[in-house]
Amino acid sequence: MGPSPRSGSDPGQRRARADADSVSHAASGLRLTGALIFYYNAFMFSPIEWHLGANGPVVRMLDQTRLPGEVVWVDCPDHQTVAKGIKELWVRGAPAIGIAAAMGYALGANGIRAGTYDDLARQLKPIRDTLASTRPTAVNLFWALNRMNEVLQIHKDRPVESIKERLVQEARAIHDEDIQRNLAMGRHGARLVQEGDTILTHCNTGALATGGHGTALGVLFTAWEEGKRFKVLVDETRPVLQGARLTMWELQQNKIPATLIADNMAGAFMKKGTVRLCLVGADRIAANGDTANKIGTYSVAVLAKAHRIPFYVAAPTSTIDFSIASGEAIPIEERNPEEVTTIFGKVRVAPANVEAANPAFDVTPAKYITGIITEEGVFKPGELKRKLDARKRA
Repeated sequence: MGPSPRSGSDPGQRRARADADSVSHAASGLRLTGALIFYYNAFMFSPIEWHLGANGPVVRMLDQTRLPGEVVWVDCPDHQTVAKGIKELWVRGAPAIGIAAAMGYALGANGIRAGTYDDLARQLKPIRDTLASTRPTAVNLFWALNRMNEVLQIHKDRPVESIKERLVQEARAIHDEDIQRNLAMGRHGARLVQEGDTILTHCNTGALATGGHGTALGVLFTAWEEGKRFKVLVDETRPVLQGARLTMWELQQNKIPATLIADNMAGAFMKKGTVRLCLVGADRIAANGDTANKIGTYSVAVLAKAHRIPFYVAAPTSTIDFSIASGEAIPIEERNPEEVTTIFGKVRVAPANVEAANPAFDVTPAKYITGIITEEGVFKPGELKRKLDARKRA
């Protein structure tokens, strides 16, 4: 079983036939369930797309809270539903959040009745604010919204309907560019993967977290396509279990051998000499290379340093926030404590009324990071700004 292919994906990509007998489709509160046959591209699908529905455009999301048990696609008819999807983790991962925000912005603009640019811009401001309030740590969210706002301003002399069309084009361009960044990142990072390696991952950094292909997991997909054979050790990633539910699902779809472990087992496997490389993603990277990623990443980095295991971060340059000098200034999202005290709000694993902390991210200082893999190449954390600036000038 696998998700539907991204609209407009390259027909030359390798595809595998898959049957989905339990695929649901949800739209505006309605849920339609039935058998569906589609093509699943082993390394290239997208969890989000701009879709022209019967009643107008929608943002179609793969509801990742339902994986791995069900493949459920949700059609978001307005920006409020897109914001809900971002907040409630239907779509997650910094690049995918940025794409969703851009599409939500364009969708919101599409629903506005305005006769002038000023009226359109005035009504778009609360839409932007709603989307911006969903996930404070993922910088791609704000990067994408700023880019959409720039397009709005650049085309202010055009007719309103033309501006709306330009916003849709920009949102789709952000999506397409993310896929190309990920493919380039994969090519650069695959050189770090050796035949026979066991690679430790944390959280989910595959196609599900991006516009397609993935960041850290995308590196492994590229290495696998190049013919390298290796094994993956997957941290379950408490409390929402993105590693267990999503990374294992993606690796299983792509027939890459993987072993699931509890987060607190990582050190033991490192001590045994099992782990040869650690690969993680990022939600925001400060100018000095300090990196915010899913909670538990810092612990993995410290353990890797202690055992002299290379620890790499894979992220597009859109995840680098040069306005922040160090990780100390990165805002950390605090989520509902029930994610810790229950399993998906259903099975209680702690006594009622206990106090629980639930920071969604932690910050790994640059000194623990061997290198940062981007679409521009692999850099030491302290080299990021200098080398990326040099490439822009070249």
